[in-house]
Amino acid sequence: MYVWGRMARMVLTARSRGPYRMNGESRLSFRCLPSDIDTNLHLNNARYMMLADVGRIDIFLRSGLIKLARARRWAPMMGGLQSVYIREIKLWKRFEVVSTVDTWEGTQVIGSHRFVLEDGQTAALVMTTAGIYDPAARRFVPINEIVRLIGRDITPRPPTEEERIFMASHAGLRALAKR
Repeated sequence: MYVWGRMARMVLTARSRGPYRMNGESRLSFRCLPSDIDTNLHLNNARYMMLADVGRIDIFLRSGLIKLARARRWAPMMGGLQSVYIREIKLWKRFEVVSTVDTWEGTQVIGSHRFVLEDGQTAALVMTTAGIYDPAARRFVPINEIVRLIGRDITPRPPTEEERIFMASHAGLRALAKR
């Protein structure tokens, strides 16, 4: 079951998982399939990113962000990501992708996707930065405005030192790419 089948399953089961609450988790269960593996017979590094997308879209859907973005013609956009692989996910093994919105600052959201094995050990961690682009205004929308519009009254916690390092690294790599 490639990405579309997994995406369809997530969408069809979203209502049964209830609304996503900020500071909560999206937990999606998967199995490492033959179409997911590399020559080492474990989850291919590209598949981690694809499954993180499914977790992120689950949050967007269950929080009301997709509905809001469509109504306003906004576009959720990834800024960048960093991943670390700790343990392999072998063929046929079950695992969960635990996705969270960790914090935000200005127009930038920091999220994470933790890949958890059946025994509770973390196999990989993907940290992401993203934003919501308003093409009509040609700007990224402040995240506090979005949170307010989806009916939440939450003040984000300050980014951790690791999150600040990630944000600075991302900004530096982005500047390098623009040269």
